[in-house]
Amino acid sequence: MLAWMTLVHLPTALTPWLNQPFGYVSASEGFIFLSALFTGRIYYRLLAREGLGKMNLRLLMRTLRLYGYHVVLLFFTFVVAAHYAIGAQRQALYNLLDFYFAAGPARAIRDALLLVYRPPLLDIIPLYIIFLLLSPLVIFASTRINWKWILSGSFAIWLGAQFGLRQVSYTVLHHLFLRIPLNEMGAFDLWGWQLVWVIGIWCGVRWAKDDLPAEKWANRMWIPAAVLVVALLVLRYLQLAGLDLGGYAPLFDKWHVGAVRLINCSAAAMLLIRFREALKSLAIRPLVLMGQASLQVFSMHFFFCFLGIGMMGGADRIFGWKQAALVVGTFAALLSIARAYARPELSAESARGRKEPLAGRCAQGRITPAA
Repeated sequence: MLAWMTLVHLPTALTPWLNQPFGYVSASEGFIFLSALFTGRIYYRLLAREGLGKMNLRLLMRTLRLYGYHVVLLFFTFVVAAHYAIGAQRQALYNLLDFYFAAGPARAIRDALLLVYRPPLLDIIPLYIIFLLLSPLVIFASTRINWKWILSGSFAIWLGAQFGLRQVSYTVLHHLFLRIPLNEMGAFDLWGWQLVWVIGIWCGVRWAKDDLPAEKWANRMWIPAAVLVVALLVLRYLQLAGLDLGGYAPLFDKWHVGAVRLINCSAAAMLLIRFREALKSLAIRPLVLMGQASLQVFSMHFFFCFLGIGMMGGADRIFGWKQAALVVGTFAALLSIARAYARPELSAESARGRKEPLAGRCAQGRITPAA
């Protein structure tokens, strides 16, 4: 997902071909879901093993680390990219930071640090930070109440997002204190995307308890899933060829996570699980390393995205040897970062979990999962 996201974000000739080529599925859904999946798995086990305080501290430290990377990226964006946009007259970069230039550096920096102003490209990071901050509450709540109430509440919020909850909440906050245009708060609708994160946490917690029958679901559902994936893939390319979805377009909307996208992502996941043995050859060492250092790789790839936008000049993307150099240089740098930061956290967590089964912790009364 990180490699896919990077190739989509780099402004090269590959971008149109890699932007949702498998139907109404993007790297963003996969990245957010997988991040939540491993957050639920790792930190639920930590909660069971060492208690609520330790889990909260570890998650807070991870969130602060991501926030620190966000601050570094903002500094680069507002100091380096913004000045380069003016000095070199790079219109694409200037348009990307139009609020920064219109509102002034002081206000833009303040709002960005408060996660209110979310510049394009960087707008997924505040979303990720907010979800990490809320994760301890979701994980701990799952030990006290049934998951059906958590999932039902999350689904109700998602449903509200499909009918304008973001606009309503923005209007209320705007009357109270918010003084920033809604379009400068990022393209991702937090109210819609939280469902992807909560479902990921739910799957991760069930996985930690050895209660995630994903293979059983996949074996049962892979045929209808395959039909759905093929049908939506055809529809996606018909739309690219000019098909107008009309009033059904909101069902396919990426930014609010329309219902069709949830179905498409779920169906694709069933196929990936069902045919995982055939796909294992894709788990090459560079991708594994990038996954183990996902936080650092995810944050660093934005530097190269801004670099690529700065190289565009007056064109809509870069071409020729420049795009080849950008892609090769980007992945070489990301792999170097992955090698420096990669830590097999999942293997360590699994090893510790085998030494002391989670069921034993539950039996000792240190955690009480909901039924």
